[in-house]
Amino acid sequence: LDRLARFLWSLPPSDLLRGNESLMKARALVAFHQGIYAELYSILESHNFDSSNHPLLQELWYKARYTEAERARGRPLGAVDQDTLSRNALKELYKQNRYPSPAEKRNLAKITGLSLTQVSNWFKNRRQRDRNPSETQSK
Repeated sequence: LDRLARFLWSLPPSDLLRGNESLMKARALVAFHQGIYAELYSILESHNFDSSNHPLLQELWYKARYTEAERARGRPLGAVDQDTLSRNALKELYKQNRYPSPAEKRNLAKITGLSLTQVSNWFKNRRQRDRNPSETQSK
């Protein structure tokens, strides 16, 4: 891993290499495994990856966020903490795509610890709330 990291970071920052998806994915994986989460986030936010890479990269992003939250609290995340982070993960994906594919839902269920049914119902309910904003305001 260290040799791969040295190789990847030694490459010249040319436009050709900067846009190479395989290199960017490798850099993201190395940054994650080395705990350099700011670099991971920067890579993920600055490059449009092919949708076939989304489940893996989303998992890295969520695991990095969980790890940072645990470090900040100085203890493993409890159920309430995990619920808050899971809800935030659902909201983030919803902002990007209101109708995630079955594979995206399975990946989100795996990452958050929710069941596939819970994830699917969350998206369904959220879309319904967005269609009927007057109901949400009256509650």
